[in-house]
Amino acid sequence: MLRGAGAIAIALPWLEIMGPERTARAAPAPAKRFLAVYTPGGTLIDRWRPTGTETSFTLGPILSPLAPVQDRLLVVDGLDMDSARGEQHQAGILAWLTGTPQQLVPGGYASGPSVDQVIASRISAGIKAKASIQLAVRWATGKSHGLMTPMNIANFEDTASYSPIPPRLDPVEIFTELFGTLDPGAGDDAARRLARKKSILDFLDGRYSALAARLGAADRRKIDQHLTKIREIELRLSTTPAACRAPTMVDTSDYNPRSGLNSSDTGSIKDIATDAAIPKVGKLMTDMLVMALACDITAVGTLQWSDTEAKYTLPWLNLTEHHHFYQEMGGFRPAECELIYTWYSEQHLYLLQEMEKVDMGGHSLLDESVVFFGSEISDPPTHMKKNMPFLLAGGGGGLRAGRWLRYPNRPHNDLLVSILNLFGDPRTKFGDQRYCTGPLTNLT
Repeated sequence: MLRGAGAIAIALPWLEIMGPERTARAAPAPAKRFLAVYTPGGTLIDRWRPTGTETSFTLGPILSPLAPVQDRLLVVDGLDMDSARGEQHQAGILAWLTGTPQQLVPGGYASGPSVDQVIASRISAGIKAKASIQLAVRWATGKSHGLMTPMNIANFEDTASYSPIPPRLDPVEIFTELFGTLDPGAGDDAARRLARKKSILDFLDGRYSALAARLGAADRRKIDQHLTKIREIELRLSTTPAACRAPTMVDTSDYNPRSGLNSSDTGSIKDIATDAAIPKVGKLMTDMLVMALACDITAVGTLQWSDTEAKYTLPWLNLTEHHHFYQEMGGFRPAECELIYTWYSEQHLYLLQEMEKVDMGGHSLLDESVVFFGSEISDPPTHMKKNMPFLLAGGGGGLRAGRWLRYPNRPHNDLLVSILNLFGDPRTKFGDQRYCTGPLTNLT
């Protein structure tokens, strides 16, 4: 390291003065961005599961809207959420990203950090303006009554307390905070971050000169080339990233982000106007997450399509009862459930296509990212958590997409630790170790 004033330091290349250079096996660069997307109520696994072989497969009817991005998908089939111990729905959403059982105390949350927050600690916290961003659409319905409860929390701090992190709900507030002043001359967060980055070499004072006096000619040429590359990066950072732009804002005056405060346990109190706005609000939330990544505001995000209660109606699908009604409360309705799950797949398609459109300098945002899609159960009427409907997407960390992988009876904690490995985290266990056997093979 070459250290300058304050805490400024830059890594140096290998120099002859450091001793014999060792060769190392090339490894994929760690993934740079992570998104987790939650949809409630599991799926119809036989209508979700593909047919064919690992590399030549046809998506099931529920996943069929994702066919245009099939080469960017990794269908992860057969995993069991063994760590989901506790109340049937609550335990599922708590374990989805943490791999831990629900705490036994009344109203208990997860008993460990969520994988997104562990990743944020590694690649985002203290580096980006926001360590992570959590967003949700039509959240805290039914028995939650608009409040944070174990029925609706997926994210938990990477601290000793594992404190729950509620998602942001108001699209107008979120838009204003993230993108209200993208003009670099307006003193916004993005401009200040760039200003801090672009002058790093200026903090090295005379330390380079002192080091150069000790180096041979070959080392001086090498370090000069290295610092020139750093300066080139700084020049690129002197303006807002080319891919960064404010999403298109839409009128959300018909959407009440806190509608859950007025909910009933059974879902009998309906907010049809707010429910009808879910598709456009969900699209806006998606756009904001994508641009938050592209603008380097954060490297980690989560989008929740509601909560485990899912007591909102779906008028755009001509479904007048709430989602949970079709799962079990009104008797299991597979036709209606399939319609809902297929619509979720259409939203996943939109997210991935928008990420693929973002040019990050010769590659797409999706290429450097890992996206994890999941739910709290697999089978709606039984609340079973075997054969969980998980998807990965992107190319970050060397993830090899365009495949259907089957891991019968493996615990889903093995997938969580594998995701961490894609970000350069070398650990071999994650979550409750009783339910983790080690990383999955064949992801990269």
